[in-house]
Amino acid sequence: MPEANSKNVLGGELESCCFEPKTGFYRDGFCKTGADDYGTHVVCAEMTDEFLAFTKTKGNDLSTPKPEWRFPGLKAGDKWCLCILRWLEAEKAGKAPKINLKSTHEKALEYTSLEKLKAYALD
Repeated sequence: MPEANSKNVLGGELESCCFEPKTGFYRDGFCKTGADDYGTHVVCAEMTDEFLAFTKTKGNDLSTPKPEWRFPGLKAGDKWCLCILRWLEAEKAGKAPKINLKSTHEKALEYTSLEKLKAYALD
């Protein structure tokens, strides 16, 4: 069950990340999280070819459609709710995609600083 009244990393109301493709752990277009979201899918990121190739080498192929999981497969330019730990891993490797701060859940701040997130801000 997603948290009610979710906030973004800037302290405002969490904005939608993407409805096409419909993203979020709960596939509601928002990077909401809850007790059942073990991956903590809280970072609203704009995909790049570089990041998609990186995450595929880590065993998480985000490019290939998986209809059984309501997953369309992603391409550069798509926005998607990423796991915070994968985003941080990509950041450390120099492959992190830009993020939408207004659509990134405040839970991300339990893992990294607002300053680091702002360095990758789209908005």
